[in-house]
Amino acid sequence: MTSKNIVVLISGNGSNLQAIIDHKARNYEIICVVSDQEEAYGLSRAKWANIPTQAISSNKFSKKEFDALLLKLLIDLNADLIVLAGFMKILSNTFINSFDSKIINLHPSLLPSFQGANAIQQAWDAGVKITGCTIHWVNAQVDSGKIIAQEAVQITKDDTLEILTRRIHDTEHKLLTSVVAELSYSF
Repeated sequence: MTSKNIVVLISGNGSNLQAIIDHKARNYEIICVVSDQEEAYGLSRAKWANIPTQAISSNKFSKKEFDALLLKLLIDLNADLIVLAGFMKILSNTFINSFDSKIINLHPSLLPSFQGANAIQQAWDAGVKITGCTIHWVNAQVDSGKIIAQEAVQITKDDTLEILTRRIHDTEHKLLTSVVAELSYSF
């Protein structure tokens, strides 16, 4: 079986990217890491792993210009799978339609609950007893694509928001690496 090519899109720290890089049973190659933030720490993580990087600063371009630049880059890269791992930009319908069934997103809640930004804070503020993370196919609506996998995280009486956030991120790392590896076998 040939290795599948993936592109990972990030906006910040890149801890989920690091989990994908470190995954032992990799049947994929990360051909590029793209960030909408030039100073994203995740770009350094990619460079240390000898993975090509590209930064397209979202604050230097209009949304339309940014989307066009990102679209051209990803068309040129011709990846089998695009992984949004902490990528904090909403993609246009044109962009999404250009990569039908090739874009997945990691979200820190059990969708459809707590869509959008600050999902962990939303769950915490709502006082729910169980939250978690979801990986879904990206479609035109924010955090509403077909669910691929979910993992629950119970909120305990000893949790603080910081502890819960760390526990959800640990769960995200495991779930994301498993799903990326599984999807790499299926296409």
